[in-house]
Amino acid sequence: MTDIVAAAPEKASGKKGLLIPLVATLVLGGAGFASSYLEFWSPSGMLSGPEAPVASTEHMAVEFIDVPTIEIVIPGGRARSLIMSATIETDTTHKSEVTHLMPRVSDAFTTFLSGVDPAAYEKRGVLEVIRAELVTRTRFVLGEEPVKDLLITEFRFK
Repeated sequence: MTDIVAAAPEKASGKKGLLIPLVATLVLGGAGFASSYLEFWSPSGMLSGPEAPVASTEHMAVEFIDVPTIEIVIPGGRARSLIMSATIETDTTHKSEVTHLMPRVSDAFTTFLSGVDPAAYEKRGVLEVIRAELVTRTRFVLGEEPVKDLLITEFRFK
């Protein structure tokens, strides 16, 4: 018995095996050059480390203007009064405008607080509701831009 072994054909060691890695190298190198040239990234930026954050001066421009203390007698049989103090947060450019219109703000606060039902003060979460309504009324009087926030600094019953 003779076995006939078929001889495997030898591969031609030519340029065919180098063509795919050569094309891939050229394409990826060109893409890297193009992305660097179009400033999507910078090799020197990667070596220099992270940039220092820019210091914000926004918090330095904040001004707090006190609203005069409001004392309102709560109607009902219990002869109580509500004492409330608040502060308006604004910026330095609007400080004079807010100070000038403070009597209107005080009037809006007094008008709203006088109309609140006495039983509502006993409910849970009434301070958040009152604060939200006072912010709305402050923005109605002063406009949206000057009023950043309203801080209730005192809210007590006497």
